Amino acid sequence: MPLISVEAVHPTKEQKERLVAELTKKASEILGVEEKFFYVLVKENDLDNWGVGGKTLAQFLAEQKK
Repeated sequence: MPLISVEAVHPTKEQKERLVAELTKKASEILGVEEKFFYVLVKENDLDNWGVGGKTLAQFLAEQKK
């Protein structure tokens, strides 16, 4: 059974539902496997759990707003 894993910074319930539906549909079309066989895992992370350019994502985004 295919597994799709996505990591994101706190997506909303609506965003997760859309991700699961659309990723499953597209992967099913590409791989030729029925949608009912797909598992989708959405892993949520805090901004401080990501690093970009030697800084946490929280620091990086704060600097971009300046």
